[in-house]
Amino acid sequence: MTVHVKICGLSTAEAVAAAVAGGAAMVGFVFFPPSPRSLTPARAAELAAAVPAGVAKVALTVDADDALIDTVVAHLRPDILQLHGHESPARIAALRARHGLEIMKAVAIAGPGDVVRARGYESCVDRLLFDAKPPKDATRPGGNALVFDWALLADEHWSRPWMLAGGIDAGNLAEAVEVSGAAMVDVSSGVEDAPGVKNPQKIRDFLALAATL
Repeated sequence: MTVHVKICGLSTAEAVAAAVAGGAAMVGFVFFPPSPRSLTPARAAELAAAVPAGVAKVALTVDADDALIDTVVAHLRPDILQLHGHESPARIAALRARHGLEIMKAVAIAGPGDVVRARGYESCVDRLLFDAKPPKDATRPGGNALVFDWALLADEHWSRPWMLAGGIDAGNLAEAVEVSGAAMVDVSSGVEDAPGVKNPQKIRDFLALAATL
């Protein structure tokens, strides 16, 4: 089984090229200023021009208002909106109606109760993403290089496709997949030299490893 990969937080042409050439299923662009990976919609559109059909473009926002999401959609023309904040099912429904795009909801996981909470989104999204719960003093909900107990997902069955995130890198990818049962993973900090600085070789190596699992 090939593990499908989303490379998130891309911000350079070299990183985008490495993700595409390496076989990434999805490429993610961040629109959240506190993140070191944040881009303007115009810059994201420039980078995304090199992304071929068949590789999904994902726009990540955090509790964004309609004005920002409208601008992102107009420039990037994403395939998927990734909502990484506290968006409610009602907000998700409104965005789906407004843009007609696939919605992927990120849910922060620290314990069994968070897994139960994730069930509340199953009926209103197209995809789920399980990420580690950030520290209380964190300035962003993801990209913190933190892992959670993957065994929390081991015996769960979901009606929507789901993706594992949170501190995954080439060193723990195989274990993360084996323990959680994930068929899709999201990586950002795990292919960086510093926060927001993607390493194209690390991207290539990660994707090559994922293809063997």
